[in-house]
Amino acid sequence: MSHSIEHSKQKFIFLLSVTAIYVALLAGLNFLQGPFWADEGAFWRTSLTFSDRLIPTIESISDYNELNTPLPFIVFGFLEYLFGQGIVAGRLLNIVLSIGIVFVIGWPRKRGHDGRMLCALGLLMCPYYLLFSGRLYTEMIACAFAILGFASYVRDRHLLSCIAFILAISSRQYMLAFPVAIATYEFGGLLIQILSPRNSEQFKSQGFQWQHQWRWVAPTVAALSILVWFFLFKGLAPEAATAIRKTPEVQKTALALLPGVSVNFLAIVGAYIVIPEFMLFQPVTKLKSIKTHWRRLVFTAFCCLLLFLIVPPEPSTRGPISQVTGLLPTEGLKLALLYGLTLLTCMRFYRPNLVTFIIVFNSLMMMKAYPWDKYVVPVAVVLWYLKSIGFEERVRALRRAVD
Repeated sequence: MSHSIEHSKQKFIFLLSVTAIYVALLAGLNFLQGPFWADEGAFWRTSLTFSDRLIPTIESISDYNELNTPLPFIVFGFLEYLFGQGIVAGRLLNIVLSIGIVFVIGWPRKRGHDGRMLCALGLLMCPYYLLFSGRLYTEMIACAFAILGFASYVRDRHLLSCIAFILAISSRQYMLAFPVAIATYEFGGLLIQILSPRNSEQFKSQGFQWQHQWRWVAPTVAALSILVWFFLFKGLAPEAATAIRKTPEVQKTALALLPGVSVNFLAIVGAYIVIPEFMLFQPVTKLKSIKTHWRRLVFTAFCCLLLFLIVPPEPSTRGPISQVTGLLPTEGLKLALLYGLTLLTCMRFYRPNLVTFIIVFNSLMMMKAYPWDKYVVPVAVVLWYLKSIGFEERVRALRRAVD
């Protein structure tokens, strides 16, 4: 009975908190009636090109004035075609998706992983999450499909997961990192099983059964869907967008890379995900564990130092991290701050598991991106979701049981 009362209190606190946060957000956004903000004007004009018919043509989805894949603009245009409410409908969709994601991550349950509300709080501590929640940006739609993809994956619904990731990539090219991470993790686990002396005889007797390989085949198929967009665009992005925008060279050609941006991204993950997680989940215990894992800390610090020497971070980025480093008087202090944040990320995700692959592949993907803190939002959504369901704890428990 006391557990039931405690659970009901948690739900009440969660509902009250989420309501207060989003009412305040709506009020701050003039209840979605405010003027265009930053890229909203350009995004809305592109959305209008998809508002004159129910089903877009191949020509319209292959050449338009934005760099990212077109699904969000098609959705916004579809809402305008149906309701004719202007930009408000798209903004409303984004805020509904934002609230839905917070509920998926944070809604208290009677059984399962503790700390779900703290996971939702950790997500809301990422400043760009609420910043994009009530505006006509593409992140919320992409994040909604990404979290659907992972929710389906952990429930072994691999066809639905594949479709969700295809739609996520159709919303933002950088969502490619998530199915690639899952495919690498699952295929790597399969290879370890095959090569293990304990399992080799079993695989020889049973043979290779394709029907059991959906855990890595489905995300691989989803990842390959990016090739359809490259074919339609005749490149990495629509020709119209690269012609009229001041597009960085790294986003125009396949071979152009900015390795330093991947290092910046590791620092951003440290600031927006690792530090909030440390603050919310047993910080004293984690500090005490440093005494027993000091060798790992020294080794990781040395590896991070080599990384900074080989691939220095980009000096010019966009976002709060860049604003903070801009206040520091010397380049040495700026690099020290970025190094410290990167070290936190590497210490947190040193174990070779799915979460680590998510960080690695998103970091590698950033070599093709404009250096901007906002790209951490989908990673924050996915990592807080996996933490809310206790994914890492489940995997460790399964490994101990197998061993």
